[in-house]
This record gives sequence, C-alpha cells and structure tokens, in this order.
Amino acid sequence: MAKEEKHKRPMPRIYQMCSLGTLMGYGSKKNGEWPVEEKLRRIKKAGFDGFTGRVTMVDRKQIEKSGLRFVATSDMGGAKEVMPKLSALQDLGARCVNVQMLDHDTPTRQAVALARKVMAGADKLEFDVSIEVHRDTCTETPEKAYALAAGFEKAEGRPLKMTWDFSHPAVVKHLSPPYWDRLAERPDLIKLANQFHFRPFNGHHAQIPVLNAKGKQTPEFVDFMEFAERVLGCWLETATPGRELFACPEQIAGGYELSTFPDRFTDAREIAAALRKAFKRQLKSWSPPASA
Repeated sequence: MAKEEKHKRPMPRIYQMCSLGTLMGYGSKKNGEWPVEEKLRRIKKAGFDGFTGRVTMVDRKQIEKSGLRFVATSDMGGAKEVMPKLSALQDLGARCVNVQMLDHDTPTRQAVALARKVMAGADKLEFDVSIEVHRDTCTETPEKAYALAAGFEKAEGRPLKMTWDFSHPAVVKHLSPPYWDRLAERPDLIKLANQFHFRPFNGHHAQIPVLNAKGKQTPEFVDFMEFAERVLGCWLETATPGRELFACPEQIAGGYELSTFPDRFTDAREIAAALRKAFKRQLKSWSPPASA
C-alpha cells in the first residue's frame, strides 16, 4: 500500500487510562485524602486520556465533568448479576468494562457457564466487555485462564475477549526475563483484546519500582518494557484502522507496593510515557490487514 493511501485511514490508537487506585491515599494530613474530583483533575492534568475504577468510586456527574474516558472494573459472582451490573455501568457512561469473575477455586465448567452469560449480556447491550486475568478469580493461574478461554471457545465457536494483566501469571510461574515465550501462549487472544493492565512486574513481584532514587528507570522496568513492547507489536499485527487499545499503566496501592517504593503517580506517568513511545515505534511498521 502506498504511504499516502495508508495514512488516509485512521491509525490504531492507544489510550492511557490511570487507575484511581494509583491515587489512593494521596492528599494531606490537614485536609485528608483528595476527593474524586481532585484525583480526576490531577489525572487529566498529567496527560492521561481516561481512568479506571469501580462504580463505588465515581458517579456519572463526576465522569462527565472530568472530560475523561472511563473504563469500569466490576466483580461478577453469578448469572443474576450480569444484566443489572452491565446495564448500570453502561448507564454510568463506561466506555468498556473489565470483569473480575468468580473465585480462585471456581471449577472451570462453572466459570465457562458464567463467561457465556457475561458475553451474551454484552452482546445484547452492544457493550464492550472483557474478562480479566487476575488473582483471586477463576483466571488466577495461567492454566485456569486458558482453560476458561478454551471452554468458552468450544461452547460458543468464538474466542473469549480478555483483559490481560500479565503480572499475575508471571508471579505464579516465577519467571525470569525475557518473558514473551512463557506469557504469550495465545497471541490470538492478545490480538483480540483491547484492555491491557501494564503493571511492571518481575517473576517474584507483581509490581516493581519504575524509577530509582535518581529518577532513572530501574533495570527491572527495562526488562518489563521489552515484553510490553512485544505485546503492543503483537496487537498491532491485526489491528484495523481506527482500532482502540485501552492501556492502564498500573502502579496501585492495596498491598502491591512495598514501603520502599517511590511515588506511585510519578511511576504511572513514566509507564504511560514509555508505552506511548513503544506504541509509536511499533506503529511505524503497521499496515491495515488485507480484510480491512
């Protein structure tokens, strides 16, 4: 395809979504923790395209006033929850939904049955929904995550759309870099996805410092970014013109960080900048699929 013809079409786009969990606990001793409105203002000022969070953290008025895109996270524990929760999130103005489903000891057959209900509900509402690979859910280990995907595909005749957070399987397997061969078992599911939680990890920690005390990138983060850039390149292989990827550069509170970690929000901004550069590099070799 000629260069000028190629660029007539809209290019694939990455949106950087900051987790509200990144700013958990931020504020001052005098005035307490920042309200949601202040957190959203800081997120927008930092150059993020949107934010991720739960319905308990934010309301529609706050979302609309922020001018940011919203990607919702929701738990799903049974079939009766599917339509009420998805409908509520759609009404709230969520751009897409990340579902953390069931429990760590849920049998695969039960998980497949609920995944089918979730995706059927998403189809009915014409809503963008994915099942996350996440600790303490039915996708807690790589084996459980891929068994769910295989069971769904066998029952539905189509692949399961998933949200990828590779930090969880990396820690389960105690991997050493490079990570690609062990973590990218199903490149087809990476290409299908549009939600990725890019929390820097190594094989022993699901969250690692991005910057050291001198403000330089840590060696562990450099190793992580080599993997993250391959993920972006893989996704772009079949990305159609104008396709959107929602990337969450995660550095969050709630047990993931150690007391010696640097500032989470500064780290999140550094991850976003690194992802933006990596996506731009990979985009140089992108061409629309023949079927596009």
